[in-house]
Amino acid sequence: MSNQDLSIASTASAPTSPRAAKPSGEMPQWLVVSLTTAVLLFLWEASVRLLDVPQFIVPTPSDVIRRIWDDLATGVILPHLWITFVEVIVGFAAAAVLGIALGTGIALVRFLDRTVYPFALALQTIPKVAVAPLLIIWFGYGIQSKIVTAALLAFFPILVNVVAGLRTGDPRRLLLMRALRAGPVKTYVKVRLPAMLPYLFAGLEVGAVLAVIGAVVGEFIGASQGLGSVIIQRQASVDVTGVFSVLFYLSAMGILMSVALRIVARRYAFWSDTSSQAAN
Repeated sequence: MSNQDLSIASTASAPTSPRAAKPSGEMPQWLVVSLTTAVLLFLWEASVRLLDVPQFIVPTPSDVIRRIWDDLATGVILPHLWITFVEVIVGFAAAAVLGIALGTGIALVRFLDRTVYPFALALQTIPKVAVAPLLIIWFGYGIQSKIVTAALLAFFPILVNVVAGLRTGDPRRLLLMRALRAGPVKTYVKVRLPAMLPYLFAGLEVGAVLAVIGAVVGEFIGASQGLGSVIIQRQASVDVTGVFSVLFYLSAMGILMSVALRIVARRYAFWSDTSSQAAN
């Protein structure tokens, strides 16, 4: 390979710029989200009050905020919040480890691509709500069945994104690594891993949200603790305001995990437009 070819390949291997400069007059994303949220809450509050909607049908945001404060001040919600948080984090971590490991194998080993990947696709087509009762039978009513449910929901988007990311390596970079006689490990670290990271973080972000859903689904099926069980109890007593407060905790959990992943993505996958915009 000539020096000119190597120069071209080296230039191709450099990460692209993080993103184009934002227009000077553009508002930060956090400010846009905050203003939009404030407007929506105002419209919600005004609509409920003007239409005189009963509280047992739709509460006002102010009622929900007061209930959230009462739950946290008395500490009644904290044990349930902690249990659901543990289920989500452990299930998400298990899904991430398995998804990254299996996705790497599928992307790099043709035998696994032809044998394991079709079964992973078939598993994804099965409704997880239908599987949850079986998980209760197999793993019991404790925290284990909820962790497995959370992991099942979070696993597939991570797997698919890892496979897609590893298969998007720039052919010119791979050609350069072959010309330099780099081994598979070095090629993976220098070429395939950087190409995969933006896809990985996108999959992790989706998986984090699905892990929250999975944990709550498991608690709906059978649990005496956790936010899902609190929703069932408050629904039975027609405590709609209390149900809305639990929905806030679940939403906050998913949002915080998503924001944390975007911050990490901006640090370790800064060449991706998605990750660059994440923490704005």
